[in-house]
Amino acid sequence: MTIHKEGYKSILIATVLFAFINLASFQFFSFNWPWISWLIFIVTFGFLLFIISFFRVPNRVLTTGENLVICPADGKVVVIEEITDVEYFKDKRLQVSIFMSPANVHQNRNPMSGEIVYNQYHKGKYLVAWDPKSSTENERHSIVIRNSHGEILVKQIAGAVAKRIINYLTVGQQVKQCEEYGFIKFGSRVDVLLPVGTKVNVSLNQVVKGGVTVLAEF
Repeated sequence: MTIHKEGYKSILIATVLFAFINLASFQFFSFNWPWISWLIFIVTFGFLLFIISFFRVPNRVLTTGENLVICPADGKVVVIEEITDVEYFKDKRLQVSIFMSPANVHQNRNPMSGEIVYNQYHKGKYLVAWDPKSSTENERHSIVIRNSHGEILVKQIAGAVAKRIINYLTVGQQVKQCEEYGFIKFGSRVDVLLPVGTKVNVSLNQVVKGGVTVLAEF
């Protein structure tokens, strides 16, 4: 396991706060109320461990396949339905949504290899990630990957807690399946829009792993 580069600053700030709070706590409380100092230590240490864990990047054996669409994120499948895409395709698409809790790994991976033909950031609201309106009304970053099998759209969507979406891709870039393409800080969701008729290999409420679980196949 490694720590994601997006976490260095956050972990440093959390460590400095942990040290400052506990130095002050033990100086002012340890003599008369030592239990308060220990309580503060346990709570702040737990918070520090959570921050470190949030930015973890576990070692994994990745799944690849030319006719496969791999899950771009860790989390739980919360939506599998046919929708009308109003952003790019302007027609019917099969949407699969993965909800990412703060406990999940938040690195995002390319679900398939191909060329980036669309890359657009949208300002928006911060509705809870499981609200159906979050797909079209929340802050989000959409990309479209094209290869010989067609095009799929992938949305990184902010939620009530997630306030920063990071995307490393540019239009015209050639990407490889399962390579990292972005990161979402502190929980949200990722939507994948597939051609209607695509075989979906996951089910509602299934827990999936980014870069490992097969989402669909052409």
